[in-house]
Amino acid sequence: MIPDKAPKKDVLHAAEDLKKEAHISSFETFKELYEKSVESPEEFWGDVAKDFFWKTKHTGQFLDYNFDVTKGKIFVKCMEGATTNICYNILDHNIHERQLGDRVAFYWEGNEPGDEKTVTYRELLEQVCKFANVLKSQGVKKGDRVSIYMPMVIELVVAMLACARIGAVHSIVFAGFSAESLCERIIDSQCSLLITADGFYRGDKLISLKVIADEALQKCRDKSVLVECCIMLKHLSKEEEEVSPSPGSLSPPAKRSCPGLQVPWNPEVDLCWHTLMEEASNECEPVWCESEDPLFILYTSGSTGKPKGVLHTVSGYMLYTAATFKLVFDYHPDDIYWCTADIGWITGHSYITYGPLANGASSVLFEGLPTYPDVSRMWQIVDKYQVSKFYTAPTAIRLLMKYGTEPVHKCKRTSLKILGTVGEPINPEAWQWFYSVVGDKRCPVVDTFWQTETGGHVLTPLPAATPLKPGSATFPFFGVVPAILNESGEELEGPSEGYLVFKQPWPGVMRTVYGNHERFEATYFKKFPGYYVTGDGCRRDKDGYYWITGRIDDMLNVSGHLLSTAEVESALVEHQAVAEAAVVGTPHPVKGESLYCFVTLADGISYTAALEAELRQQVRERIGAIATPDYIQNAPGLPKTRSGKIMRRVLRKIASNQRDMGDVSTLADSTVLEQLFENRCGTAM
Repeated sequence: MIPDKAPKKDVLHAAEDLKKEAHISSFETFKELYEKSVESPEEFWGDVAKDFFWKTKHTGQFLDYNFDVTKGKIFVKCMEGATTNICYNILDHNIHERQLGDRVAFYWEGNEPGDEKTVTYRELLEQVCKFANVLKSQGVKKGDRVSIYMPMVIELVVAMLACARIGAVHSIVFAGFSAESLCERIIDSQCSLLITADGFYRGDKLISLKVIADEALQKCRDKSVLVECCIMLKHLSKEEEEVSPSPGSLSPPAKRSCPGLQVPWNPEVDLCWHTLMEEASNECEPVWCESEDPLFILYTSGSTGKPKGVLHTVSGYMLYTAATFKLVFDYHPDDIYWCTADIGWITGHSYITYGPLANGASSVLFEGLPTYPDVSRMWQIVDKYQVSKFYTAPTAIRLLMKYGTEPVHKCKRTSLKILGTVGEPINPEAWQWFYSVVGDKRCPVVDTFWQTETGGHVLTPLPAATPLKPGSATFPFFGVVPAILNESGEELEGPSEGYLVFKQPWPGVMRTVYGNHERFEATYFKKFPGYYVTGDGCRRDKDGYYWITGRIDDMLNVSGHLLSTAEVESALVEHQAVAEAAVVGTPHPVKGESLYCFVTLADGISYTAALEAELRQQVRERIGAIATPDYIQNAPGLPKTRSGKIMRRVLRKIASNQRDMGDVSTLADSTVLEQLFENRCGTAM
């Protein structure tokens, strides 16, 4: 599974000063602990569990499961019989047992520079207790589902932790989603209460969030689903006398006027966050939950187009996010940590809220964009708060690469110690830029592979212990046992490429698809009985390193050869003229599938026939003649979701000239579609 020794050549090793203070300082220690985590999970995870408070201890097997659909119902149970409360552990326990009440939990940085707020663990607990009492006053009780549709403000964290405190199940919907998407998720999760805000700015763009929320609630009513209550936070529309925050408030002063902000109000449904909080007590006893009680539902895209409600439970998720955060980012008490994700996604759940707070960390919570008001914003924030651990997406890295090194070098960044990436495989060129330009070749890059479904990192380097290969997710995290299968379901040994699967559970893996366990089994366990199927392709090299090659449906079969779109994209982006690339398959009468490539050029570069020939030759040289693109299209913009993910489903439609796009409500900029159709390579089938 893990090689006996890590390679010494063609890899990057951590500096000695990082190793001296690291939790896991050598590859040998990693291997020893990994074997323990796989062979004796109760002992390994039992040690992690000692850091938390348990109202009652677990009984029976520490980790029980069935991954084989031929042997009965799929299930995973962790610490069955134990009772605890995750909110109590990450707030009360940190304050009373670890004496961290005055430590900063979050440095909130608003969309506008200078719009900022600091909240300590003690202040956060007080606000969480108050809002938990608000929820209780509205009839919310243990097991009820609560939908949260908010921007990146501290009150979003307050709302989710208040749910956890009383045993309610939060279902957070990314604030960039449409009314239809919000409605669909409210109905599927059977939420009776919605928490939202009046609006927010994303860069210089005003989003009237309450308008979208009201439209979603009307769509629910049209489908005979009544949401009884909507609690609205005044984020932008604070009255004049409220411009300076009241004592104990987490809201920052309003620093800009909001012309055009619409705040509809329905007195039969709507309630004001601030009014409710003024009347609420700041003490609220936690509700003690069983280990396998649901903690949250989070929706992720499904291959059928209907989102899946991924359900995570209390104890296993708490242990896993705490351990992965501490070890993958090598967290220490003096660190300032910043994850640039949105809490509306799993990265924000695990590595902005639960994982960092479980470790008593101080984090930056950022509302804005990496390019607003200028392209140095991220590095300015790093310097401002002296961020030492920085976690972002390859999409953001490639975006900032377009502007060169000067915006980065305007800032010092000397506080940085560890860099991390998440969301998709990072191409080696972006990895090297991140490592060399942002980290000045001082900071290890932890390229983390995981999913909404896994709850936390499953393939990842440990910064001081794992020699790094740019673009590789390296090795499994503790308790995770990967395998690579061929199309027949046979395990492949040594260097190989195929389907990435996992052979046994870890504490933080999802338990079901909410309300549809059959879909859970069909999606993840039926293709290869006995394995959890990730849906991703993977390559293992001669040194045992794992390389994610992209979603299986993003792998192409060209003349009998399996090609990874991510690999072709990486080859294209290596060319200095290309800022970003996306590759899809389109039908071919002889090859089965052909490669259709969309390229976005760097600023100031013109698309020419000569450049197109260079790009074809580059891919041919990097991968082989079989991977030579059939079509290369100039794409001034790519269709992306509001979270920055490229919508390859849409690109496949464009490549084959099909204008029935399906649901494009999550598209950030729909104007790119017509431009892409106009530039389409006319001979594509």
